[in-house]
Amino acid sequence: MASLSKAGAALAALRADLDGEVLAPGDPGYDDARVVFNAMIDRRPAVIAQCANEADVIRGVRFARELDLPIAVRGGGHSVAGMALNDGGLVIDLRRMHDVTVDPGARSARIAGGATMSDLDRATQPHALATTGGRASTTGVGGFVLGGGTGWLDRAFGLAVDNLLGVELVTADGTTVRASQEENPELFWALHGGGGNFGIATALVLGLHELPEFSICMMMCLPEHGPEVTRTYREIIAAGPPEASGGVIYLTGPPEPFIPEHLVGQRLCGALLTYAGAEEDLRKLAQPLLALPHEVEMLTAVPYADFQTMFDDPPNMRNHWSAEYLTGAPDELLDVFCALGERLPVPTGTQHVLFPQGGAIASGPAEFPVPYRDAPWAVHPFGIWEDPADDERCVQWVKDVRAEVQPWSTGAVYLNFIGNEGRDRVVAGLGAENTRRLAAVKAEYDPDNVFRFNHNIAPA
Repeated sequence: MASLSKAGAALAALRADLDGEVLAPGDPGYDDARVVFNAMIDRRPAVIAQCANEADVIRGVRFARELDLPIAVRGGGHSVAGMALNDGGLVIDLRRMHDVTVDPGARSARIAGGATMSDLDRATQPHALATTGGRASTTGVGGFVLGGGTGWLDRAFGLAVDNLLGVELVTADGTTVRASQEENPELFWALHGGGGNFGIATALVLGLHELPEFSICMMMCLPEHGPEVTRTYREIIAAGPPEASGGVIYLTGPPEPFIPEHLVGQRLCGALLTYAGAEEDLRKLAQPLLALPHEVEMLTAVPYADFQTMFDDPPNMRNHWSAEYLTGAPDELLDVFCALGERLPVPTGTQHVLFPQGGAIASGPAEFPVPYRDAPWAVHPFGIWEDPADDERCVQWVKDVRAEVQPWSTGAVYLNFIGNEGRDRVVAGLGAENTRRLAAVKAEYDPDNVFRFNHNIAPA
């Protein structure tokens, strides 16, 4: 650690040099700037560098290296483990870097490192184009994509990394590098699931797909009808096209206009069918679901960018998530899933989700470090609540879900869905052989493991 005088001089120089803003404890705005999505995370960085451009990121990295400060990188701040923050180190905050430039002719978009899904979706919507994004508009594009990237469009368009065309990085020594199929291809491979281990992504280029229409069908029923709904949804997905996705969801009835007042705060089972196409085609697909007893029904065309905001979770909530990727969804698994749904902690924001894979996910490039690609289904216990008194029961319920679906687990996992669950789970999210190859790339680009606030890959 540098001397106080050296640190003070370096901080003063950083404040003078940065085009963005530098915040330290006691500065106006510091406490707001360290708030992340998960209210269980309360960390106090020594410095937050709110970077305005790539040059600011380079200055920030060199400042931290000079003072031997740990570096965390913040894009959307959606990491459930709070990886966007550290205690006593530097946070490179990219949120001011959120421009998205769409090239309709090339069907691609260049996305700055701090952009959110909403920034991306709002930019592509006027061109009737889209690409696989997260299931919330506030998710940061960079962390989402480099971690693999699964969302409502992945069965039609592939995982987010399947659409990755190029990345611009600032590396641990404060220099820039570009990665694509033609330029630094081994690094480019590593960025397809290896996350933020190799540098700070200041821009990404993603391929886009035509999406002139998008439609949804949502129905909600009393939980006793859950087994019927879950089986019917499974059969619709099995027989339907890859444009169909969504999931079965146990949840607490939210205080929304479309929820009858007597169901607000009550446990419900819902089914969501998303469709990358026209409402009339979705209506035919959804008929078996809508024939079941239900309390709420919604079937409509909706602009994709608008739909992306429908499941945004409110800020200042406490979060604990996990996931298991499944070998299939036989009746026995569905029975366990529904029984776990009956134990969902209510009334909280917690959700219990079963969603399909397959389609373009399964048929995508096999060489990338995303070993969950071939799992046809996944369970995602998404614990979210407000009262710290609910910590124990909500966290335990998430653990129970993982434990009880283990007989059907492939062992692989999508790392963006989990917090800090240990090294074995990181390896499960990358694949053992991939992890060894990734460690060699890490040793080349970050031999000192400067970028370690992530699902970390140790250099080797």
